[in-house]
Amino acid sequence: MGTRKLRNNDGAVYFATFTCHQWLYLFDLVNAHDLVYKWMHIAYGKGYHFLGYAIMPNHAHFVLRVPENGAINKLLSNGKRFMAYDIIKRLQANSHFDILARLQEGLCPSDRARGQQHRVFATSTDLVELLSGKMIEKELQYIHANPVSKHWRPAMDAVDHPHSSFAFYVRGENRSAPLTAYQDFGVLDGKGAPW
Repeated sequence: MGTRKLRNNDGAVYFATFTCHQWLYLFDLVNAHDLVYKWMHIAYGKGYHFLGYAIMPNHAHFVLRVPENGAINKLLSNGKRFMAYDIIKRLQANSHFDILARLQEGLCPSDRARGQQHRVFATSTDLVELLSGKMIEKELQYIHANPVSKHWRPAMDAVDHPHSSFAFYVRGENRSAPLTAYQDFGVLDGKGAPW
């Protein structure tokens, strides 16, 4: 469910998804995982807490908690914008001109009128407020199963996927992302990790 609705609930927890334009494998093509982690660290510095994530070849899922006076929509749109700049630079540096042409073709007239040159991400972000521990756990299970689903399969075992929070919940490994266990916020009505 794409959204353009302004969200501003302090302390709310959201499930969010960024999708690359036309489901292109941009994160893998230019090894842009570091850009996602950089954005996550910037957001963490502003008081946002990531409770879970998975970066796939062409999309990324997050469960995150908004701080007091946080602006989730602005955080997500700015994050996608700055990641897009660097993805374009990497595509240019690696001579992926066919992909750059597809990203230019994805623009609508209003994008061009604003000076936008490429469509790197889908225009909207899937954004769902999670109202209970059970809802949080359901989305974390979905996120953590994504890397081993038959459609994507970047890993044979979810705990081995290097761009996921599953190892954090199973083994206590905190890879490159700033993570906080969802239970730290008193969300206790679920079963508890690792499910």
